[in-house]
Amino acid sequence: MAEKTPGTPGEPRISVKAPLSFAAILGLIAGAVTVVVSSGGTAHTPRWDLGAIAFGVAFIVCLVVAAMLSMSFKENAEHLGKGSGVSRTSAERLAQNERSQRLREDKRRNGDGGPRTP
Repeated sequence: MAEKTPGTPGEPRISVKAPLSFAAILGLIAGAVTVVVSSGGTAHTPRWDLGAIAFGVAFIVCLVVAAMLSMSFKENAEHLGKGSGVSRTSAERLAQNERSQRLREDKRRNGDGGPRTP
């Protein structure tokens, strides 16, 4: 059986550090906010159990969303970047607009609709 080498074409290289750290940060924020808000002020003891639950829920939900987004990633086919319509590059559209504007100005100046003669 052939061994897979990292970085083979067709498979994106995905690191788990970024989604894990992002989920951990969001979990810490959710847990801290929950501990502060659920205690009801400084006269009461903090509710660490609710903070831990909020951390866990936020962490898991964030990881699931990151996994779903990474699985749905797909490169566009090369032919989609060519042609007319919204896939055209802005340079092509700008050049076409300049050409059509020059033709309109030439028609307006000459009155005959033909190109301007030097």
